[in-house]
Amino acid sequence: MVIELTSANWDQEVTLSDLSFLVDFWAPWCWPCRLLAPIIERIADRFDARVKVGKLNIDENPEISGKYRIDTVPRVYLFTGGNQPREQLVGVQDEREIEEVLSRVLGA
Repeated sequence: MVIELTSANWDQEVTLSDLSFLVDFWAPWCWPCRLLAPIIERIADRFDARVKVGKLNIDENPEISGKYRIDTVPRVYLFTGGNQPREQLVGVQDEREIEEVLSRVLGA
């Protein structure tokens, strides 16, 4: 399941999460973001019990995207507790690449 992230739920969902959290920063006008969306859905299903997955619309949540200096989308950050990302991927990523990053960070 992919969680819709907003400024209102960011801290509760991401910063305070007991699980690692993969965040897809996207925008509705971004064509590459649309290409990445089904990959993010599959990652969410595949890593369901080990990683939370969410999407944050940068146009609707400028304070969060500004905090992380999101200047290009799509951009995927992996948080492993706290408010600083451990990994980041920029642009449309191959599903295998995202899985490799998750597996390396999770030690799986």
